[in-house]
Amino acid sequence: MLIVAYDDAQILDIACPAGAFEIANAHRAAPAYTVEVATPGGRAARTSCGLRVGALRAVAEVPGRVDTLLVSGGAGSETAARDGALVAQVRRLARGARRVASVCTGTDVLAAAGLLDNRRVTTHWRYGRALAERHPAVAVDPTPLYVRDGHVFTSAGVVSGLDLALALVEDDHGPVLARAVARELVTWVHRPADQAQLSASFAAPPPRDRAVADLLRHVAGHLTDDLSPRALAARAGVSPRHLTRLFAAHLGVTPARAVRAARAEAAVHLLRASSLPLAAVARRCGFGSATVLRQALLDHYGATGDTLRRMRDTPTPREPPPRQASVP
Repeated sequence: MLIVAYDDAQILDIACPAGAFEIANAHRAAPAYTVEVATPGGRAARTSCGLRVGALRAVAEVPGRVDTLLVSGGAGSETAARDGALVAQVRRLARGARRVASVCTGTDVLAAAGLLDNRRVTTHWRYGRALAERHPAVAVDPTPLYVRDGHVFTSAGVVSGLDLALALVEDDHGPVLARAVARELVTWVHRPADQAQLSASFAAPPPRDRAVADLLRHVAGHLTDDLSPRALAARAGVSPRHLTRLFAAHLGVTPARAVRAARAEAAVHLLRASSLPLAAVARRCGFGSATVLRQALLDHYGATGDTLRRMRDTPTPREPPPRQASVP
C-alpha cells in the first residue's frame, strides 16, 4: 500500500486508511499490509493542520509495481494536480498497480493523470461540481461515501477514507475481518458505499424531546425510506396522532412537512455540489419525481432548482406555517 502525500494534504486522509490497515494486521490479515508514504520530493509533507507526515522516499523512487496506490486529498490537491512531475509518476505507478484509490480531493490528482476518464467516481460533496467542470470525461457523483469502478476506488471527504479502507479490507480478506477492524476502531460496521455524504440539518436547535430528535436523525440519514407519519410513529412506538402532537409541540410543523423540508435541504446541497439532472436528485433525496421536487423547492425556498444551483450562498428556507395546535 503506497499513500501519496504532499504539502497541505488532509492528515485524516492519510491517517484513516493507514490506521485501518494497521488494525487489520493486528487481526492477522494474511497477507499483511505494508503501508508506505511517499511525497513528491521525498521529504516530510506538511499537512493542512500543521503536522508533518514523514516519507521514506520520493514518489519517483518507488518501483513500478505497487499493490494499492492511494492518493490523499486536502487543501493542496489542486496544486498537486498541477505538478506535472507528480502526476506523471502517479500515472506510471497506476499502470502497475492492482488497484488505485483516492480519498476526498485526491481525485484531482487521479483525474489530472487521466485515470478517471469514463469512470464513475465520487469526491467531497463541496468539490464535486468543480471536478466535473475541469474533467468532463469523468462521471462525478458527489453523493456516495465511496465508489468502485473496476479497479479504481474513490471516496468522499475526510473520514469517509475510513469507509473506503474498510471496503478495501473486505475486498482483500472478507467481511469478518472488516467487521473486526471496524469494532476495534469503534466505528460503523460499516457504512454502505451508497449512503449519502450529506445529512440534512435543521436550522432550529435540536428538539429537547428525545423521540423527536431521534426521528429527525433517522430522517436525515434515510431520505429514500418510507418516512410517512405512520412509519415514523411505528419507529417511535407511538400512535400517528401522538406523533403529530409531538412535532407540533417541538417543531411547530407536521411530521410530513418536517420530512419534506429535510429532503428539500438535501436536494439543495446536491444541486449545488453536482451536475446531476433534477430527476436524479429527486430520486436520491426521496422525492417521487422531479415535479414533486420542483414544488418542494418552491414551497421551502421560493426558487427553482436551476436558480438554487447557481446560488453561491446556502439559501434560507421560508418560514413554516404558523405553529399548529395539538391534535385533540
